[in-house]
Amino acid sequence: MSQVRGRRRIVRWAGWFAAYWAMAIAIAVVFSDITLRTPWRVVWGAVWTSLVFGLCIGPVTSYAMPRIAPWVWCRLRFPLNWFAIAATMALFALAGSAAAIGILMLVGYLATSSFWHWYSGSIRISVAVTLTIGLFITMFEMNRARLAQADTKAQLSSLESRVQPHFLFNTLNSIAALTREDPVGAERVTTQLAALLRSSLEGSHGPLVRLEDELALVRSYLEIERVRFGDRLRYTIDGDGTAKPDAGVPRMAIQTLVENSVKYAVSSRREGATIDVRAARVDGRLRILVRDDGPEFDATQIPDGHGLALLRDRLAAQFGGRASLSVDGTAGATAVTLEFPDEFLIRRRFA
Repeated sequence: MSQVRGRRRIVRWAGWFAAYWAMAIAIAVVFSDITLRTPWRVVWGAVWTSLVFGLCIGPVTSYAMPRIAPWVWCRLRFPLNWFAIAATMALFALAGSAAAIGILMLVGYLATSSFWHWYSGSIRISVAVTLTIGLFITMFEMNRARLAQADTKAQLSSLESRVQPHFLFNTLNSIAALTREDPVGAERVTTQLAALLRSSLEGSHGPLVRLEDELALVRSYLEIERVRFGDRLRYTIDGDGTAKPDAGVPRMAIQTLVENSVKYAVSSRREGATIDVRAARVDGRLRILVRDDGPEFDATQIPDGHGLALLRDRLAAQFGGRASLSVDGTAGATAVTLEFPDEFLIRRRFA
């Protein structure tokens, strides 16, 4: 495997180097008035100079712009965002040109006294080429990012469509169980269910919701289940003040964890269980802890289609490796921790 990766890396670097050679030749032909009668030493000098300029400007610009452009794009409106991106590329071109001339002087190709002559003569070409190629690369990367985001949203929609009916069916089962024994309770649960569905529909335009709203959804869900389980279901919901109420969390994520505790801790035991929900900001990350004092839950035996498995799929599709879901099962308790970067969620809200 390591040999295959090494070969791919060599091929990738060789491709980039060949591309820079081709670009250097094209720039030399276009801007140096090279013809078939031009001496080969002059041709070589023009190509070599263009290559040095390209290597001093291209890699830095290619690495930095895909990271700078999204940041600028989210904070400035059109056309200021494009002006800022173009100005940034021009600065890279100016700095790269100075570095290229310095290298040519160090190797003895240019005299030190000719720095400003070369610098003033190369600015026009460097800026023009950098803007032309850089803007093309930036548009390509941003278009690819939009396609990836659309694909992620499609995956999230598919996964969430499987989570929401699961919650709905459980709630309807609770109402059905109360219809004959407690009609008043069934009516109250029906009203709460309508409020929950209204909240879900209002928040269905994005994968993230406010932490405050998600905790309110969880509280409503637990109140619905308390009609069914009575004193067997005990719960606390606590935010220690470090987690901002308007921090973004994956929609229905905490509710999924709580539902898992209700199913495996409260419903399976005559004495029921206590569920603790805590939200805190730890080391720049938002941490959600859902703990119950029911039977130990074996995290290695989570089947496909299980609520936790679906939640893991949602996190992977939405955040990649930036989020984590861990299960800690010990004798007499199970704790599920959901964690993701708080600053990443804030940035996504404005994207």
